[in-house]
Amino acid sequence: MTSNQIIPTAEPFFFPGDETGCLLIHGFTGTPKEMRRLGEHLAGQGRTVLGIRLVGHATRPEDMLRARWQDWLASVEDGWHILSGCTRRIFVIGLSMGGILSLRFAAQFPVTGVVAMSTPHHLPPDWRLPYIKPLSRVRPRITKGPSDWHDPEAEQVHVDYPDYPARAVAELRDLLLEMRRTLPLVTAPALLIHSRQDGAVQPEEGHADLIYQALGSTHRSLVWIEGSGHVVTSDAARSIVFQSVSQFIDQVVTSQPEGV
Repeated sequence: MTSNQIIPTAEPFFFPGDETGCLLIHGFTGTPKEMRRLGEHLAGQGRTVLGIRLVGHATRPEDMLRARWQDWLASVEDGWHILSGCTRRIFVIGLSMGGILSLRFAAQFPVTGVVAMSTPHHLPPDWRLPYIKPLSRVRPRITKGPSDWHDPEAEQVHVDYPDYPARAVAELRDLLLEMRRTLPLVTAPALLIHSRQDGAVQPEEGHADLIYQALGSTHRSLVWIEGSGHVVTSDAARSIVFQSVSQFIDQVVTSQPEGV
């Protein structure tokens, strides 16, 4: 596979609908596929949905080496401008690193609402993190942890890179710093969703609570779900996630003044 070939079933997607746009952002080493079921659900509610592909993703791991966190944020901005041309209001909705990008984007752009699912506040403590860029030349890949999936069929069809490109982890670290710095600037309505069984962004480390407390939003909520691993948009409790996101969007749209 060459660098410009997207993995089959992992392509970006667009579903036309009403004047409420939903910009869906996948996670670190993930693909648009992990957001597609949520996108189909929202499209079924009549929403206009765009699932983007972040730079360096859904092709081959080597393509992430050239990507910087600013490139990922630019991918989100590209999607924003596409939706701005056909909708009146836009919700940014992200999973994991997609949630980081959603929050960072919402700090800078006039989004109608923001949803961050399975989103980390920080990386786990590791002595290698300060040296990750030079170390990546010696050890270019970092092994992923054990599976936390609850739905084996969903896990079987999930598409992502098998390892973490170490150089890209440095960009994730820097992006997290940017997110934490700008969380107080997020004033749009915000919904956080996190699984109590998330094995990648473990709830006992306080990620969701720390993000919630730092947000500048007065309209904010945190929904905890059970029976799901990290990829809550595809795992066993996905229907609860879909319902929570739909209800949040409906509530925000309904509460807006006429014509907004």
